[in-house]
Amino acid sequence: MSTTAKTLDLICMGRVAVDLYGQQIGARLEDEATFAKYLGGSSGNVAYGTARMGLKSSMLARVGNEHMGRFLREELDRVGVDISNLITDPERLTALVILGLKDEDTFPLIFYRDNCADMAITPDDVKEDYIASSKALAITGTHLSNHQTRAAVLKALEYAGKHGLKRALDIDYRPVLWGLTNPGDGETRFIASEQVTQELQDVLGHFDLIVGTEEEFHIAGGSEDTITALKKVREITDGALVCKLGPLGCAVFEGDIPDSLDDAEVFKGVRVQVMNVLGAGDAFMSGLLRGYLNGESWEQACAYGNACGALVVSRHGCAPAMPSKEELDNYLSRAESVPRPDLDKDLQHLHRVTTRDHGWGELNILAFDHRSQLEKMAIDAGADLAQIPAVKKLILRAAEESREELGLQGKIGVFVDGTYGQAVLNEVTGRDWWVARPIELPGSRPLRLEHGNIGSQLVSWPLEHIVKCLVFYHPDDSLEMRLEQEQLVREVYEACCQSGHELLLEIILPASKPRTDENYIRTLERFYHLGIKPDWWKLPPLSADSWETVEALVNKNDKHCHGIVILGLDAPMDVLEAGFNQAAKSAMVKGFAVGRSIFGEPTKAWLAGSIDDEAFIGQIKANYRFLVDVWNKRAL
Repeated sequence: MSTTAKTLDLICMGRVAVDLYGQQIGARLEDEATFAKYLGGSSGNVAYGTARMGLKSSMLARVGNEHMGRFLREELDRVGVDISNLITDPERLTALVILGLKDEDTFPLIFYRDNCADMAITPDDVKEDYIASSKALAITGTHLSNHQTRAAVLKALEYAGKHGLKRALDIDYRPVLWGLTNPGDGETRFIASEQVTQELQDVLGHFDLIVGTEEEFHIAGGSEDTITALKKVREITDGALVCKLGPLGCAVFEGDIPDSLDDAEVFKGVRVQVMNVLGAGDAFMSGLLRGYLNGESWEQACAYGNACGALVVSRHGCAPAMPSKEELDNYLSRAESVPRPDLDKDLQHLHRVTTRDHGWGELNILAFDHRSQLEKMAIDAGADLAQIPAVKKLILRAAEESREELGLQGKIGVFVDGTYGQAVLNEVTGRDWWVARPIELPGSRPLRLEHGNIGSQLVSWPLEHIVKCLVFYHPDDSLEMRLEQEQLVREVYEACCQSGHELLLEIILPASKPRTDENYIRTLERFYHLGIKPDWWKLPPLSADSWETVEALVNKNDKHCHGIVILGLDAPMDVLEAGFNQAAKSAMVKGFAVGRSIFGEPTKAWLAGSIDDEAFIGQIKANYRFLVDVWNKRAL
């Protein structure tokens, strides 16, 4: 038995690809106009799904040396999958799959896998010390269809047996990937083949766990009668057999196969309305492995698997639809009362907030999403409005230099607009900056959106851009004013939930009404009562006692809220310093988001021609550094 430390729970070996899912539900694949890009491939999905549920998973495969390969690598890494043995193939492209969702029973798909990277894995890619470091190895059947990948699988199984790993097989039968149908027929799930049956049976004895649908056991057992096929598989292996029965659940066989499925141990499934069955099997496998590898009962492991499958079939995509551990446990606690998981508000929220790609700690945000204020500065200085984009690019230069000089990597953020700051947005996107951009029409009350319908705007936004919505709201506004503003904020929130963008809600009490801490607290209570749960809040400085109340309020309503950033409102530096000190004991306050207090005076001087670019950048940096120092030294 191996003495190698078991640092991994699971190694997944097999297909990993990019899925392109048609977004027009009900359309023919020929008529799809837009596609959503997701991580895919059965093994990639299982690595991703098990990682979301808390297992330390690893991916053994190849991806191409191009954008799609890097996308898969980054997606797996973001969710916590070990990618140390995800090899970059220098010659081949990453596999693609194009899929459509026509109706409940029709899911056209095309595999683009001709000489693809993940089918180029070789025995030399399989390292013994790596296999030995895991508790389990999961293989998918596709990799048994090619002599080279089959040899790599057999080597991995040899090492797994030597070092005491649990070995699991997802039969994952796709006739097109065995060359049994035309290349465009990815939808066909079963074609009988003696050759495929023999090649599967030659390796079944290596596995401790074999999972498949009835049709997949038909191909493994060489019979289209399920019981006959299972009995044949049992002749070859003593491993546990898990037969998936769709909405009926699954049956588990640890010993002899009974003469009827009615006599089998069946763990019932959960009935939901189906949107997409294409990821159901990978979701089931992910949930099953959570229980199996944690030593839980078959009843519990199958409950995880059945519930995972139910959640994923009710959603678009596979990998992104996989539940987190917290979400899955919530669903299992009340699954019978949730026939439409895709419409359940609690599950929707948990899925949104427990599967985020990025968490943030301390933030030092330079806010220069201002439009009307900069327009006024330009007009007052007699400058052309066309100079405003140049101002924003210079502010970004100051932020970039400050990031390096102050060591703010991972702690810096910007608010930038698309009206005058699109070039800045383009430059910071993809660089691990915290980026938020506004949607409100400057100064509007009641709230109006600058560029119209929120849904049409977000289609073109990078997902990493946080939607910032500033609303001048007061809990003592007229009923008409409150309802109008609340309705639009709700639409913005729901659009973000649909698109996957995070939402920052900035609250400023109008100057015409009492600006008290109590009224800010009442406003937050009101939005939570409406079911609006922004990922971020942006609020003015409050008293220490009020911050304590706000923190309790946020944690009560949404413990997954990222936090709060303090706004500046063009306040003097000493006022901001006092405000920072009041927030010092609140873990919910993550930092500041200040603009005009930093760039206001330098911008006026630059627009008037009184200072040059370097002087402007220097003044911005000095003001920003002062605030960073004040934040770091706030009374603790």
